[in-house]
Amino acid sequence: MIYTVTLNPSIDYIMFTNDFELNGLNRATETHKFAGGKGINVSRVLKTLDVPSTALGFAGGFPGQFIAETLTKADICTNFVQVDEDTRINVKLKTGKETEINAPGPQITDDQFETLLTQIKKTTQADTVIVAGSIPKSIPNNAYEQIAKITNTTGAALVVDAEKDLVEPVLSYRPLFIKPNKDELEIMFNTTIETDQDVITYGREILNRGAQSVIISLGGEGAVYVDKQHSYKASVPNGHVVNTVGSGDSTVAGMVAGLDSGLTIKEAFKQAVSAGTATAFNDDLATATKIEDIKKQVVITTLDGSE
Repeated sequence: MIYTVTLNPSIDYIMFTNDFELNGLNRATETHKFAGGKGINVSRVLKTLDVPSTALGFAGGFPGQFIAETLTKADICTNFVQVDEDTRINVKLKTGKETEINAPGPQITDDQFETLLTQIKKTTQADTVIVAGSIPKSIPNNAYEQIAKITNTTGAALVVDAEKDLVEPVLSYRPLFIKPNKDELEIMFNTTIETDQDVITYGREILNRGAQSVIISLGGEGAVYVDKQHSYKASVPNGHVVNTVGSGDSTVAGMVAGLDSGLTIKEAFKQAVSAGTATAFNDDLATATKIEDIKKQVVITTLDGSE
């Protein structure tokens, strides 16, 4: 089983408005509500690719109920730990530009956090645990590392997609892959990346620190995959970017789904980049049809190593 862990889920409330005026009355032309959070996005795209998963994390109040019900209606299994305070609601304001207002997460008690860890302790070598996104201030700063220690013991594969301070402590536990974007890679190594070779160099440094592989998103320039044996670059088609939210999560889902389905690393990487690009070109997360359309246009080249 694939488990996605979203420690700080949300309702993403998206509002579209024309001629936005600061300090004035504005009227939305349309609104949408989605079950949000990076791990939840991964579960949604996995479902699109016909790969089952179980969404773990914390949920509280009517927003938490909305998220659980939304996923259940989409035939996605959930096993959220119930918390006392409301799950957060994040506002995404689209006015021709994107403005995001992310709310703080609910208070998580020590017992509630331990309940989540106990769930992960039940995983086995046949499972994959995907941990993605921010953490509420009320849980330990080393939450990701605690999860990594558990999967290292149970034998479950670990995939991590989060900011530098959360990712770095888990590298020594040999995650299956991590997925920084170019900006995050620059922050991680306090450098400026200008060429594909730079991407490979710092990608391999992540491998030296323990990760088994790494996918680096390059935005409109595609992405690079690096492991001990080889490195690939995916070039993506041009298109109108309408939604940057969830693109990286879709990339993670595409890769995990590909590996789970027995695709080669190259084909799984192609699916990963196609899923991420399809989401970027869509109002919501990628659809199966859009992923297949993009896949026909994605070109994978070998940068070095074996085919």
